[in-house]
Amino acid sequence: MVDEPPPREFEDIRIKVPWGHIAGRWYGDRNLRPILAIHGWLDNLGTWDTLIPLLPQHIGILCIDLPGHGYSSKYPPGLPYHAMDYVNVIIRVMKEYEWEKVSLLAHSLGSIISFTYAALFPRTVDMIIAVDVIKAYYPPVEHAINNLRANAEKMLLEEERIEKLTMYEPPSYTYEQLKQVLYEGSQRSVEIDNCKYLLSRNITKSRKFPDKYYFSRDGRVKIYTPFIGWPALYLEMAKRIKNVPYLVIKGTKSDYINEDSNEVIDVLRQNNPHFEFHEIDGTHHVHLNNPSECAAVITPFINAHRPAMPNSWAVDDDETVLRGNQSRNRNKNAAKRRLRWLRSKL
Repeated sequence: MVDEPPPREFEDIRIKVPWGHIAGRWYGDRNLRPILAIHGWLDNLGTWDTLIPLLPQHIGILCIDLPGHGYSSKYPPGLPYHAMDYVNVIIRVMKEYEWEKVSLLAHSLGSIISFTYAALFPRTVDMIIAVDVIKAYYPPVEHAINNLRANAEKMLLEEERIEKLTMYEPPSYTYEQLKQVLYEGSQRSVEIDNCKYLLSRNITKSRKFPDKYYFSRDGRVKIYTPFIGWPALYLEMAKRIKNVPYLVIKGTKSDYINEDSNEVIDVLRQNNPHFEFHEIDGTHHVHLNNPSECAAVITPFINAHRPAMPNSWAVDDDETVLRGNQSRNRNKNAAKRRLRWLRSKL
């Protein structure tokens, strides 16, 4: 269990997409390009709630819910989710805010998305922080075939279930039961007292039972089509990521980063002078359960590679940068000057 983190100012945002919207939460300064934070499979942007208050305050962080998760729109009926669709989400966010580059903070599936995006568009990435996953898993051939077949069948069943939901409410639970379901469903990776951070954007109050709730994410995301790759492909992808500051955090009680990641790690380390690898006590959700130790390595990394700019509205006291006073009444000309200065440094 972690102590309740101090609050940090934020603004909830929506980005229009053809099927609806991508929901997000923008913490901190809106005048500078933020770090884009991407959660893991079946989670939502609440995964960052304990960590963000401990990170440097001079730079904003834009957390998003991936499609089908949290408060983001679900895909239209009949359409499956594919991992490459999530890579395209990064492109959509960059287009919305007219970013030429992107800084990425990611966990689990989000780390795979970030690795893939960086391999495809390496010149547009200036920093990656990946928590407890680097690349997609190499499944045995028979296992991969069985999964694809099973997912095709499950998708049809899920569509039938979704149709019934227009008439019948899904199974509902008390809040305490939901915490237990999430705890067990995460293979006890999310500590029971931290389940509330993920449940906050993952459940809907029952209309039939006043004291109960049901899960509201799209059931199809449980059977999405993952990245399918092989060692040679991921090595070539890693080789394309050059001179990008890359921080990897592994939970000591998690095996998501194991020996089949070693070659990719070696390539990333060789190609990126500012590559860092840290093991921190914790499970797969180490960032949520042990945010202070994660922040201890993430904060200097951010300050080194996305340092405070002139007139930044806040910087952490424990870093080597001075704290400035926030000016909430900047005029538009001053904001434009700051943006021009930032772009000249990218």
